[in-house]
Amino acid sequence: MIPDKQTNFLYLADTLPKNYSNFFSQFEKVLNDCNINFQLLPNTKDVWAVDYMPIQIAKDSFVQFVYNPDYLRDTVKWSKTISDVDAICKAINLLPQKSNIVLDGGNVTRTTDKVIMCDKVFTENPTIKEKDLIKELQTLFQVDKLIFIPTHPIDFTGHADGMVRFYDSNTVLINDYSKEDINFQLRFRLSLHNSGLSYIEIPYNPYDNKKDQHANGEYINFLQMQQAIIIPTFGIKQDEAVIKQFEQLFAAQTVATVDGNDLAYDGGILNCITWNIYK
Repeated sequence: MIPDKQTNFLYLADTLPKNYSNFFSQFEKVLNDCNINFQLLPNTKDVWAVDYMPIQIAKDSFVQFVYNPDYLRDTVKWSKTISDVDAICKAINLLPQKSNIVLDGGNVTRTTDKVIMCDKVFTENPTIKEKDLIKELQTLFQVDKLIFIPTHPIDFTGHADGMVRFYDSNTVLINDYSKEDINFQLRFRLSLHNSGLSYIEIPYNPYDNKKDQHANGEYINFLQMQQAIIIPTFGIKQDEAVIKQFEQLFAAQTVATVDGNDLAYDGGILNCITWNIYK
């Protein structure tokens, strides 16, 4: 697998500057300051590019999963926001391998030899036996280990990228879930422990949000590339502690910030809107 820290080129949906013009202006400046080259994906229907674009396995190897999430397909309004991935890939001259597995890219947290996913992938593919689904995913991802964590109780998307990110092959960054339901906390941490992973907790404070779908206060949904790490800030007291912690953890890299509130109000942040690959 190509981990985020090895990626060097960024794609953003062409709906991003249209739907979030103020955020895009700020983000574009940060990207330029960090020497991150980017291009807009054509003909997108929403901004959450990581979810529908293919997963990069190797330099010239991509796997395109079925993008048909239950939280979009069941209503006429939201089903209209499901992008035509075939058309987008054709427009950027990409010919990925296709899989019939239903899977959002936001539910794939990866390093070179491991992938972490929320267990929602099993309910999204009810016609495939669990052991067969695991075997097929392992083959497609070309990794030694698949790690399944419990889906967060209030996350209808079932995405892992808002819960955990790899720091190195044996260590992950996770949200500080100390205020969450104790049963969820235990299941989450034990799933990591049983997989042989250590973890580092980072601040997490979505508790003042007015709606469950708001992602304000969730820092773990950051952008990581070769050139820099860009973390969202929200104008809350945890911002300073998170910036300091990331500067210590990633002392050899540029650490930049951008206000993530506009995106977070609609349920996503930086990893959600970015499709970063290795060229």
